[in-house]
Amino acid sequence: MSSASPTPVAGTTPTKGTAPAAGVTPAAGTVPAGETAGGTRRRRRGPRTWLAALPLIAFTGLCFGLPLGALLYGAVTRTDPGTGATALTGEHLSRSLQGPYLGSLAGSVQLSALTALIASVLGVLIAQAVVTSRSQALRNAVLTASGVLANFGGVPLAFAFIATVGISGVVTQLADLSSLGWNLYSFTGLAVVYLYFLIPLMVLVILPALDGLRPQWREAAQNAGAGGWQYWRHVGIPVLAPSLLGGFVLLFGSAFAAHATAAALVGGSVPLVTLKIADALSGNVLVGQENVALALGLDMILIAGLVMAVYLPLQRRSARWLR
Repeated sequence: MSSASPTPVAGTTPTKGTAPAAGVTPAAGTVPAGETAGGTRRRRRGPRTWLAALPLIAFTGLCFGLPLGALLYGAVTRTDPGTGATALTGEHLSRSLQGPYLGSLAGSVQLSALTALIASVLGVLIAQAVVTSRSQALRNAVLTASGVLANFGGVPLAFAFIATVGISGVVTQLADLSSLGWNLYSFTGLAVVYLYFLIPLMVLVILPALDGLRPQWREAAQNAGAGGWQYWRHVGIPVLAPSLLGGFVLLFGSAFAAHATAAALVGGSVPLVTLKIADALSGNVLVGQENVALALGLDMILIAGLVMAVYLPLQRRSARWLR
């Protein structure tokens, strides 16, 4: 006498480790063990997952956490030179937001915002020209040049501009730029130098986003009777808006934190917060202002934190749209 195989009841899931009977199809709505409704197998996360991240966490805490803690401690404490006693105080933070220190913060924000805006516009135009041309040779040349120029800064960049368009520079003498009112060692001159590495950086940032614009979107807009400007106004610019704003924020942060180029080019003639920090730490202007310099550094970190708080959500949204 043969025994009949049990037939699964509709809506039930076979017991783990047993196979369904031959010729029996699992009921609709059942999900095999270990898999989700989409058919993908769930990944079980255990305590070993954090072990792989421990070196990165330790490196971040050592290289960023300790300096930040020392900066914060020095910005809110004061040590009596006579007794050596340390007490909490808000004097350094208050002084960093007054007088020439506040002017340097405003000058850095103004210079960073202006150069980031100009570099964003010019970078988008250059990247759009590369995408429209469909030339692989031009694309490779622009990307290579942008990768090199975006990382060219500091004292070498300042020296290159001094030798080219400085007071005795080659181009200044040949084109007689001095008679036109050109002055490299000014706010305008420093802005031009910053654009030298900010524009290539914007090209590198926005080019993948422009590549992500699908041709089907333009074809659909044209089929609906939309022109070129209407396509960019209602489709292109709204989709690229997170990438454009994210690129602007990134350029702002790069210009805001730049120091070596400005120090070698203009010295203290242009009020910038990075130059004020260097002067306070070295005691070039006033002695005993090291804690004020730490407070200025904390102000910069807060501004940079606000910038990154805007940049990261925009970057995630852009990646979701252009995926």
